Amino acid sequence: MAVWEDVVISSAPAPGQGREAEPLHLPVMVEEVAAAVARRPGGVFVDATVGGGGHAAALLAFLPEDNVYLGLDVDAAALERARRRLALFGPRVVLERASFTRLGDAAGPYAGRVANVLFDLGLSSYQLADGSRGFSFNAAAGLDMRFDGDGSKLTAAEVVNTFDEERLADVVYEFGEERRARAIARAVASRRAQRPFADAADLAEVVTRAVGGRRGRLHPATRTFQALRIFVNDELAALEAALPEALLVMVPGARLFVVSYHSLEDRVVKRFFRASAARGEVEIVTRKAKRPAAEEVRANPRSRSARLRIAEKI
Repeated sequence: MAVWEDVVISSAPAPGQGREAEPLHLPVMVEEVAAAVARRPGGVFVDATVGGGGHAAALLAFLPEDNVYLGLDVDAAALERARRRLALFGPRVVLERASFTRLGDAAGPYAGRVANVLFDLGLSSYQLADGSRGFSFNAAAGLDMRFDGDGSKLTAAEVVNTFDEERLADVVYEFGEERRARAIARAVASRRAQRPFADAADLAEVVTRAVGGRRGRLHPATRTFQALRIFVNDELAALEAALPEALLVMVPGARLFVVSYHSLEDRVVKRFFRASAARGEVEIVTRKAKRPAAEEVRANPRSRSARLRIAEKI
């Protein structure tokens, strides 16, 4: 099974920006989502992963002016960016720090009004660029990978420094679909016996050597970093829990949009859509996952791995 997600980010500033400028994060497949939104008077659009508000800023123009845009995110820094970016929309936008596993509770005050739900999974350019988070292979500080910074969760550093070799290999294989998982775990265990891993760049270097260097477009550590991030945040279980919550709060005729960036996420979404359709709960709008247009990929190379699936509640 292919791994689509590219998790490396360049340290170069955007044209016209200084080195300290925030990275530009472009929302993915906005036009495809906008073309399919359910336009319901008095409706509510639930953005389960609002991030910096990129989708919101674009989609609000396509929704009736009496619609509310409810944005959820566990990342406090992302919500602050969204507040600044969406301030001009005033009370049309409501932001809440919450995991999408709590989507049902967050949307509770809007019962009977939810006309669209969007999940834009994966990482933002802001999170990649924050070296303290440990998502980028280039990060010389931090190996955290928790989306919310929750002290009750394991960090990626704790996983690579404390899991025994067999368990670490299982994590890398299961959540990264990495065929060289055993070799990677062996190399990590050997290196940490000398000194523990403290940053992402250090880990990426060890993984790269373990798999024999770079071959092709993907960075050699892509699957390992993906595996650690998914494991630390329990992403697949969270998605499996959140999709039924979304369907419950949606009104008949409402649309459910999911943008995924790797095969494990997409598999969860595809199975949920098929099972829900078999029960007569939804009609699948996208028989095959939509992919970004060539023009979007040229403008935003990170979009190349995106897959969009849409279902409509019956």
